[in-house]
Amino acid sequence: MTAEPPVGEIDEEAASPVPSPHATKANSGLPAHLEGLAETARDYAKASSSENTRKAYASDWRHYTGWTRRHGLTALPPDPQVIGLYIAACASGAMTGKPGSVATIERRLSALMWNFAQRGEAFDRADRHVATVLAGIRRTQGRPPEQKEAVLSQDILAMIATLNLSDPRGLRDRAILLIGFAGGLRRSEIVGLACHADDALDGGWIEILEDGLLLTLRGKTGWREVEIGRGSSDATCPIVALETWLKFARIERGPIFRRVVGKSVGAEPLTDKHVARLVKQTALAAGVRGDLSEGERAKKFSGHSLRAGLASSAEVDERYVQKQLGHSSAEMTRRYQRRRDRFRVNLTKAAGL
Repeated sequence: MTAEPPVGEIDEEAASPVPSPHATKANSGLPAHLEGLAETARDYAKASSSENTRKAYASDWRHYTGWTRRHGLTALPPDPQVIGLYIAACASGAMTGKPGSVATIERRLSALMWNFAQRGEAFDRADRHVATVLAGIRRTQGRPPEQKEAVLSQDILAMIATLNLSDPRGLRDRAILLIGFAGGLRRSEIVGLACHADDALDGGWIEILEDGLLLTLRGKTGWREVEIGRGSSDATCPIVALETWLKFARIERGPIFRRVVGKSVGAEPLTDKHVARLVKQTALAAGVRGDLSEGERAKKFSGHSLRAGLASSAEVDERYVQKQLGHSSAEMTRRYQRRRDRFRVNLTKAAGL
């Protein structure tokens, strides 16, 4: 298993989602004694979203401004007609030859709204020029979301068996798979884990207890606690795997899951892309869904396969799974349950037919 490649640098001048307050009218005339407060305000503004979200917003902003520049259009102030043309270009495949999905286009629109707001520009997503085009895209290209394959408990064991546990990467990746599966964690939550609350910059932290592991996480829905109990044997126990990795890597402070260069454990945390690659590569190596072709199998697995795997494998009351995954509704949890008994409650018979 190779280590996570470095993430490309972002051109802060051209694509920063949070422009410098010194470049805005609101802060251009600040008295000297408020400059420190302005710096504090910038730090709070940066903390309002996660690093991954900021990177995504910056990428989408570059995508949009690059398109306007190539066509001789202006990116600012926001013009609903220009934005309508932009999402039409995304949807039709005019840019890359491959039509963009509805989900991707809606994500780009959300990123544009955020970027415009940070630059003091108002953008009404409900404007008819944008809303009408988006409605047409949804109608012509909308389809049910493609669900990733759930990796079940037996799959996880087979995937772990493909790792080289005499190598530090293998020890780290075993802990990632077991903790991610048992906790029903998002890939960003996995790589955001730190040893202590004081070390948690943009994620959560752990507390190893006698009966299990307590995670305090900052996810999409805010702070929540996730409890991971000890396994039935050391070979399959997430806590034993984590303790083994921490002891081998001599990690006592800072991020838990780090890059490995050669045989040396670095200080930098992994990015969430490593989790997606790890799940995909080990699932393929373990022969999970061997009934499909190699190409089909490659598309089936991602970091979300761990969350779906826990939801599909845990034979407990649905509300416990919902709490573990941090879902606000039972309906969302059911979307993750790939093999649940859909007809356990038979309303047809209950109604007297």
